[in-house]
Amino acid sequence: MMNMQNPTYPPPGPLSPTITCSKPSVAFTTPSNYAARLSHLLTLKGYNPLWCPTLLVHQTSHSLKPYLSPPNLESFSAVAFTSRAAISSLSTAANDFNEPFLSPHGETFVIAALGKDSELILDNDSFISKFCQNPNRIRVLVPPIATPSGLVESLGLGLGRRVLCPVPTVVGLDEPPVVPNFLGELERKGWVPVRVSAYETRWAGRECGREVVERCERGELGAVVFTSTAEVDGLLKSLKELCGWDWEMVRKTCPQLVVAAHGPVTAAGAESLGVKVDVVSSKFDSFDGVVDALGLRFGLV
Repeated sequence: MMNMQNPTYPPPGPLSPTITCSKPSVAFTTPSNYAARLSHLLTLKGYNPLWCPTLLVHQTSHSLKPYLSPPNLESFSAVAFTSRAAISSLSTAANDFNEPFLSPHGETFVIAALGKDSELILDNDSFISKFCQNPNRIRVLVPPIATPSGLVESLGLGLGRRVLCPVPTVVGLDEPPVVPNFLGELERKGWVPVRVSAYETRWAGRECGREVVERCERGELGAVVFTSTAEVDGLLKSLKELCGWDWEMVRKTCPQLVVAAHGPVTAAGAESLGVKVDVVSSKFDSFDGVVDALGLRFGLV
């Protein structure tokens, strides 16, 4: 059974001080809850991973408890998860309850999650049993397109029903448009989305981009991988406060740098912040897609 709180991969290791053509150095800016998995994939594919987190994630599971306390969830028809961190936060909150959130009888309740994040639900029987003792009342929905928009399409028409949306609260950075757009799309489909803070996403501080700057100055960075718009914003803010750089300066200093984005949503967010993306994964239900796309660029396939 999968541990829902801790990745099953080893933590990111130190980067080799030199890079070679056969083993490019790849910086990635994910917070800790995704870092081990992405580092593991990069290592398997022959890269030197360099973890430079620009965001810190802290659960706010206490905010979820009033909605989970029986019978409050009965007024909802679905819960929509757009991130792994939100699922983990709800799992933490669920540990404080001794009885299921829903009664065994009633209308079907939908638990929706994106791509590989759904494994935290599908591979953990206790997660579903926390919602209801009757598994036939629960429907797990995994949209074929692993984006918030894809999730909305898969949910279909809301017809005035309520959907619980555990999402991040962004601290120290401007909130990216992803969550507001998601909530707006749900409303246009006839849902009544109820936003609740599942975790805080905080800027990691001015020093978080130092390794990227130093590697760029030495010509030792082959690529940088972004998995969210907020990560891009966090790096840009660090570069500005640390050394007065903008992204144009990064490109001038390290012209060979390849920028990779995990899916079209992240790519669009990066471009909106002035960061030109070179590689976008066409398969974005897991990090395998962006790593494979980098492999095509570097010839490591």
